[in-house]
Amino acid sequence: MAKTIRTTGKKQARRNSSKVATVKARKAFSHYKEALAYLLDRTDYEKEEHVRYNVTTFSLARMERLLSLLGDPHTKINTVHIAGTKGKGSTATMLAKMLEANGYTVGLYTSPHLVHLHERIVVNSRMISEAEMLAMMNRLYLPIEKLTKEGDPPTFFEIMTALAFTYFAECHIDIGVIETGMGGRLDSTNVIQPKVVGITSLSIDHKKQLGDTLDLIAMEKAGVFKKGVPVVTVQQDPLAMNVLKSQSVAIKAPLSVTGSDIDFSYRFETSREHGPHTRICLSTSTSKFEHLRVPLHGRHQAINCGLALALLDKLKSAGYVIDNEKSAQGLGNVSLAGRMEMICEDPRVMIDGAHNAASIRALIHAIGQNIPYDSMVMIFGCNNDKDIPGMLAELQYGADKVIFTRSNSVKAMSPQELADTYTELCGKMCQVANTLGEALQLARSAVGREDLICITGSFYLIGMAKIRFQPHCVPVAS
Repeated sequence: MAKTIRTTGKKQARRNSSKVATVKARKAFSHYKEALAYLLDRTDYEKEEHVRYNVTTFSLARMERLLSLLGDPHTKINTVHIAGTKGKGSTATMLAKMLEANGYTVGLYTSPHLVHLHERIVVNSRMISEAEMLAMMNRLYLPIEKLTKEGDPPTFFEIMTALAFTYFAECHIDIGVIETGMGGRLDSTNVIQPKVVGITSLSIDHKKQLGDTLDLIAMEKAGVFKKGVPVVTVQQDPLAMNVLKSQSVAIKAPLSVTGSDIDFSYRFETSREHGPHTRICLSTSTSKFEHLRVPLHGRHQAINCGLALALLDKLKSAGYVIDNEKSAQGLGNVSLAGRMEMICEDPRVMIDGAHNAASIRALIHAIGQNIPYDSMVMIFGCNNDKDIPGMLAELQYGADKVIFTRSNSVKAMSPQELADTYTELCGKMCQVANTLGEALQLARSAVGREDLICITGSFYLIGMAKIRFQPHCVPVAS
């Protein structure tokens, strides 16, 4: 008989979390801002323009050494590991909300953040606090300094990942939902032994690091497979699926596919109560979910939701007690910043973190299904390590007008270069703005009450937009 997993519950989670701030450690930092400055001074490959993807730059040995100096907190928590190109954050959030609704204490680790650095580390829908972050950084200080003196300093993402694992262990979570960063095989999170692995939709992204073909990308993502650990994925391009299947056999990690091995379907509908939305059905030998409303817009989110439900079912088989009605309630509580989020009503301004060709295509389709408008102005900016021709080719099918701008990322592509490429590829006119503020001025002059402004292409860019329109969203760190 499957073992019933212990539940600490929300009240216990709050008590556990409050203890974290009093953890005894050498106080290297007296104030939060000191600790934050120290953290942000570490090497951050998310912000660097040229990054070599190898075992030196992305060192699992270094990550394991750091964690060993912390008492191996990652071995003290149960986890789900989610990799893929697009939809990782959405899938992880939906799964975490359903588990939380079932009474479990759930840690959620995602990246990148939109506005607050603390968005990356959450327990039962509550971000880590400044006091807790300070306590954790004091805990990590000596191990970080030891590795630094040995000539192998940990990176920003490695420290954040180690901090998350340590925090989750201190909070005595029942389950951690862990999203990979850029890749999979060499990702800092790939030190865990999860209960189940999820692989979201695969498409071209981070070409300089992961490769420019789907089979190469799939091989990197399949690097998170572990012997005997079940893997669930969605329908993939045949090139990617062949790699996932062959790797699952080689590593002896049983693979299931929603819509193939797992009965899964979805349909789009409109109702007076919910407006345009998607409903899904998923059934296995142990679970049956019928006509659940997907809380996020778009066909792609229906696919992500199906994956989250399939992962939930695998956890049920691992001993977690799951109630379908509670899971549906938790799913209904999902909202996700930066995913088709309307941040202004006059004029209507939407932001979305689509940052590859497949995501832009999905966004345009979802807007067409769910958001009524007369014409749409797209403000677009992206980083230079993306599939830029692919993204620009998709823009032409949804945007009535395109304005190219840039974020504050050092990797941001020149707006003029984007415009030149767009005109060459699509033969269409566009405009260029050197700043987001200038782009918004141009957009406002071109729209009426029934039109839509959509800002997309980069999490950096939409984060800037969110702060601009919602001044209360003061960033903890950039």
